[in-house]
Amino acid sequence: MVRSNNKELSTSKLFIIAGLFLLATGMIWGITGGLQYILPGFLKRQLSFEKVRPLHVSSVVFWIILSAVGGVSTYIQQHTGKKLYSNKLIKAQFIIFIISIFIILCSYILGKFGGREYWEFHPILALPIIIAWILFLINVVKSIGTLKNQPVYIWMWLTGVIFFLFTFLESYLWLFPYFRNNVVNDMTIQWKSYGSMVGSWNMLIYGSSIFLMDKISNTKTYSHSRIAFLLYFTGLFNLMFNWGHHIYTLPTHGFVKHISYAVSMTELFILGRIIYLWKDSLTTAKKNFHQTSYRFLMAADIWIFLTLVLAIAMSIPAINVYTHGTHITVAHTMGATIGINSFLLLAIAFDILKDTCRNFEPYKKRFNTGYWIVNGSLLLFWISLICAGVIKAKWQLSNSQIPFSSMMLTLKPYFIVFFISGVIMMIGFFLIIYPLVINQLLCYSKRNSTEQIDASYHTTVTLQNK
Repeated sequence: MVRSNNKELSTSKLFIIAGLFLLATGMIWGITGGLQYILPGFLKRQLSFEKVRPLHVSSVVFWIILSAVGGVSTYIQQHTGKKLYSNKLIKAQFIIFIISIFIILCSYILGKFGGREYWEFHPILALPIIIAWILFLINVVKSIGTLKNQPVYIWMWLTGVIFFLFTFLESYLWLFPYFRNNVVNDMTIQWKSYGSMVGSWNMLIYGSSIFLMDKISNTKTYSHSRIAFLLYFTGLFNLMFNWGHHIYTLPTHGFVKHISYAVSMTELFILGRIIYLWKDSLTTAKKNFHQTSYRFLMAADIWIFLTLVLAIAMSIPAINVYTHGTHITVAHTMGATIGINSFLLLAIAFDILKDTCRNFEPYKKRFNTGYWIVNGSLLLFWISLICAGVIKAKWQLSNSQIPFSSMMLTLKPYFIVFFISGVIMMIGFFLIIYPLVINQLLCYSKRNSTEQIDASYHTTVTLQNK
């Protein structure tokens, strides 16, 4: 496991830095949307909710994708002890992604749509993303080389890269009349592709997290263990089949729902393992709590537990009838996106970006404050959504329903808590990501200034000698 030069501003690092900027902008859009829940009509003319929602969702999704790409690209080099197969490919991929994301976000602001769910932009903008991902696939496969005796994270990275491309293409089958003209099949494929797509980028993130855990412990024991590969195949199985709980309410084939329910329950194995190893994880945490990256890994472990409990409950058909289409689903998504994915990606970002030409120590107090603010506010944020979801679930299945507007008024106190905790959480995140970004920018500008001075000095000496 070779350590790369952290003082070099590589393209892999640029992916993570760009991801951090998208995380920041995504939170701002999220807070704007939360305020529109409390104050209907806020910024309606300039930035209505139908614009703010995709701006928030796409920013956060691209934060996850770009940072995952940066983590995988960096750790592959540390694993092999060699540079990537092609530096030109990763640079081209980065440029394509940045230009595409910029155009996508601008199109939302201008009110130009044409897609669905995660990808509400015009389908033509999906083409550069597909091209950029194919470049990434080539780079990963060529950089890894042989699959013989490879640790579990290599298999996870390959699985994530291949399945993301497959599911992303699958999410655009609605463009063909054969799929679009049948509502049930159309919705089934859409939810299937989105569910599996999340599993795909999870593979990239979890693989990088396992690499990081091995790096912290300075061993390769876990990544080659049987339990690691068993968990990998459980995750792969879930990636392919457990999306079915999203479509319990659709009149589709019964066997699809039964298989999905059975697969969803395999997550009990993961939950049981977390509980079984709880004492051991506490002992390890005491040893490594001083390490910034490890603290995020530990926080993510807690949120994996909480999110799994909620996910398993939502996968039970009798409960899913109540939770479907409520804020409980949003709570599950937020818990997974922030508490798991974002915390794991921040652990990876701190490992890759922390050791720069500037000392991180002056920021330690600010980081500690941000860390505890984020974790506390996220729990309050999560609980407020669940409470709002329970009330809406009762309303949905009530025989004597009050008007929707009246029901939404009863949720207003929870939306206020949701908004306030969201603002506090955003402040906490800014305290965390600020030193990562500013250190890189200052280091890069300092390096450029030094190089210019050196070049000027060498030019002067050469002229004097002549």
